[in-house]
Amino acid sequence: MRGLVLALMLAVALPVAGPVLAVQPDEMLADPALEARARALSKGLRCLVCRTENIDDSDAQLARDLRLLVRERLVAGDTDEEAVAFLVDRYGEYVLLNPPATGANILLWIAGPAMLLAGAGIAFVTFRRRGTAAADGLNAEEAARVAEIMKE
Repeated sequence: MRGLVLALMLAVALPVAGPVLAVQPDEMLADPALEARARALSKGLRCLVCRTENIDDSDAQLARDLRLLVRERLVAGDTDEEAVAFLVDRYGEYVLLNPPATGANILLWIAGPAMLLAGAGIAFVTFRRRGTAAADGLNAEEAARVAEIMKE
C-alpha cells in the first residue's frame, strides 16, 4: 500500500517539478543537426517579454516567434552568426543575453564597478574625516587621555 501511495505522489509531483519545456513539437526541425543549432542559438537570445529568460525557456508568444524565426533562418542556409546578426539588426543588441563589451555597451560594463569604487572612496573619506573631527574638538587634557588609552 505504501508503494502505491508513493508511486501516485511521484506521478503527481514529477510533471510539476520537472523543467518547463517551452519549445513545442510543431516548432522542432526534422533535421537533428539544425535543431541542435537552433537550440544552442536560442539559449543565448533574450525573450523580449520576460527579459530574464532565454527564448528557449519562455512561453511568451514573442519568444515562440523568435524561435521560429531562428529556425527559418537556419533552414534558409544562414550560419549561426548570420542568424544572430539578423535578429540583432531587427531587435537591437538587447536581444542578446550576453551583449559584447564594445562600443556604447562598454559604459554599461564599466558603470557598476566604477560606482562601487566611488561609493567605497566616499565612505572611506567620510569615516576618515569623522574620526579626525572628533579628535580636533578635544582640549589638551582629553587629547592626552585618548593618547594614553590608545597606547594600552
